[in-house]
Amino acid sequence: MAYKLLRREWPSTRAMYLTMIAELLGTVGVLVMFGIAQPDLYRTKLWRAGHELGFNSSPNVIVWAYSNYEPLPKLPFVWSQTLTDFNVAISVLSLFLLLTKLICFIMHVWFPIIALGINISLTSLYVASIVGQAGPDHLDPDYPSSVAWYVAKPCTVAANTSIQGSCRLAKGAFSVTCIMLAVYLVNMGLTIWALVPNEADKKNVDEDDETSSPAALKQGGTWEMQGSLQTPRTGTMPFTPYTPRTMAFNTLERKLPLRNQYA
Repeated sequence: MAYKLLRREWPSTRAMYLTMIAELLGTVGVLVMFGIAQPDLYRTKLWRAGHELGFNSSPNVIVWAYSNYEPLPKLPFVWSQTLTDFNVAISVLSLFLLLTKLICFIMHVWFPIIALGINISLTSLYVASIVGQAGPDHLDPDYPSSVAWYVAKPCTVAANTSIQGSCRLAKGAFSVTCIMLAVYLVNMGLTIWALVPNEADKKNVDEDDETSSPAALKQGGTWEMQGSLQTPRTGTMPFTPYTPRTMAFNTLERKLPLRNQYA
């Protein structure tokens, strides 16, 4: 078949470079926002403020568990250290893969089938990050929350200006994560576009048919069996070209072509 799964050309080089620029800007944004949030700049502060406003559970459950020698309850993912570390990890991974992608694309070894797997993986990671940042909190039955309050509500619901600043930082991190998800979805669309059969595949089929036809083979093999050719070196003396196949047959028949020709 003429369809090539691995070595396929990208349909638009310009679109690839534009998406890489957007990906670079988004990657710098998530690196800055997630790096600021590490290890716990505003997570616990927003958790406590949400409880005081009646939006979610209280972080005091951790102190309660320690003081009563009880096992820690399963904390909501939105308020956990795991989410913060996860966000930092995917931002660093995004930067590494972007640099690898740029180098491989310049060297013409960034193939669509490879990009498809990477784009699917990164899209899944950023979907998990978005779900985590806006995730539910059902730890306290008296204060259930389906969406984190700093995502669902304006920051002005908190009277404290410090809490409002932390809320804006959290909203900014959430927004940049959504932008990165959109960029990877565009990348996935370009990758699928490159993998769809196109006119180049049809041209390859036509070229294969032409080169494998009997007429093309006959035209390509006439040079081997042509007769005498006039050369400037010999003047009117005919000179018969020889190929390895001709030499092999003459050797089997014990014929020396140069001796027979110039005898």
